Amino acid sequence: MSITPLQVRRSGPTPVVADVPEEGPIEQVRYACALGAMQTVAAIPRAIPITHCGPGCADKQCGALAFNNAYQGGGWGGLGVAPSTNATQREVIFGGENRLRELVTHTLELMEADLFVVLTGCIPDLIGDDVPAVVKEFQAKGAPVVYAGTGGFRGNNYTGHEVVTRAIIDQFASTDAGPREHGLVNLWAPLPYQDPFWRGDLAELKRLLQGIGLRVNVLFGPGSAGVSEWRAIPRAQFNLVLSPWLGLATAQHLENKFGQPYLHLPVPPIGGRQTSEFLRQVAAFAGIPDAQAGAFIAAEERDYYGYIEAFSEFYSQYRWGLPARFAAIGDAATTLSISSFAVRQLGLVPAVVVITDNTPPEHRDAIRAAFAKLDHDVGIEPVFAEDSYAVHAAIRGADFGRKPPLIFGTTWERDLAKELRGFILEVGFPASYEVVLSRGYAGYRGALTLIERIYTTAISRSA
Repeated sequence: MSITPLQVRRSGPTPVVADVPEEGPIEQVRYACALGAMQTVAAIPRAIPITHCGPGCADKQCGALAFNNAYQGGGWGGLGVAPSTNATQREVIFGGENRLRELVTHTLELMEADLFVVLTGCIPDLIGDDVPAVVKEFQAKGAPVVYAGTGGFRGNNYTGHEVVTRAIIDQFASTDAGPREHGLVNLWAPLPYQDPFWRGDLAELKRLLQGIGLRVNVLFGPGSAGVSEWRAIPRAQFNLVLSPWLGLATAQHLENKFGQPYLHLPVPPIGGRQTSEFLRQVAAFAGIPDAQAGAFIAAEERDYYGYIEAFSEFYSQYRWGLPARFAAIGDAATTLSISSFAVRQLGLVPAVVVITDNTPPEHRDAIRAAFAKLDHDVGIEPVFAEDSYAVHAAIRGADFGRKPPLIFGTTWERDLAKELRGFILEVGFPASYEVVLSRGYAGYRGALTLIERIYTTAISRSA
């Protein structure tokens, strides 16, 4: 296993060099396999994933993403509800198409849903089961069933998510293409279940977009109307992508398929400055009058900064016990969003950022450029690493100054935070010491919640 020194650039004194492994086994994994996209389906109201995979595969995916990751629960078709072929040696030898056909038949008879998505695991993808042919038999009869190839060797659940969304669009939603509806937007934002705060973030983002006069196909979670929103995808005025890379391929596919434009904003907004900028950009793209968007922004800022003014008394009096530098560990969207907020709104300095989502190489330069200008005088070079040995080596090599570090990370960083005598806030997978129902960190309201969590953690640890 080769070792290559990676330079971590940051604002502040001496730069830090961390020896980070380039390749090898992954210790303490931070995502699921492509089959984990069954949780993408489970996040759609009244949709049920049907998995064609080995015994235990589906259980491990939803257990990791929906239970041990902030105990989010399964929803309409998640956790133990999802049907599976539980393919065994018999299916490996003789093929599993008949078993799948039988499973889909009985699922349609016994389970109530508006959409069923057949996802494949490694076994059927390796032995060559013709899953599309089996599913097309049911589609020909008018059954709301689609298929997606999500064998684990194809990638992680970020990859699987893109495969599933494209499958639903091409096999289910595109049949309802109609006239474009001005003011309707398709929102592509957090990865359901992988991001523990996806429900709360989507609710806040929908509220904000509605506030400036848009109607939103939020597509996932309690705020979605379910399959009717998916069928309305082709009719939207535009697509909105809030991530450095996830969802961008979907938006580009929709542009090619329907001539539908998209707006790509790589930093999901947290806090007053970022959220106001975000809303102005969206309003300009959508053709919403400045006065209309400005009135909503002004009202939101009045409330937000009123709370911040009250918080400033604590912040100015208690500074001696608060962190000054932070580490951010997680996917590209989470680390970029939180780092931008921490720098621009809280005056914190990044000591190290580690991106763990196996970001496609073609997007990494743009992400580096975004981190280089977090604010006018603050930037950092992120480390791309998936193995926890490499992640923790980068954190240990960072300079946090004389104050205890603030670590935005995962359960895997809890012991390291104790070792460094710092503060830990779990913001990504796995988050096994968080219980999340509707909490989110996006927008104006989410930022206030995040501030409360940061400084409650800090003063609790200090006590």
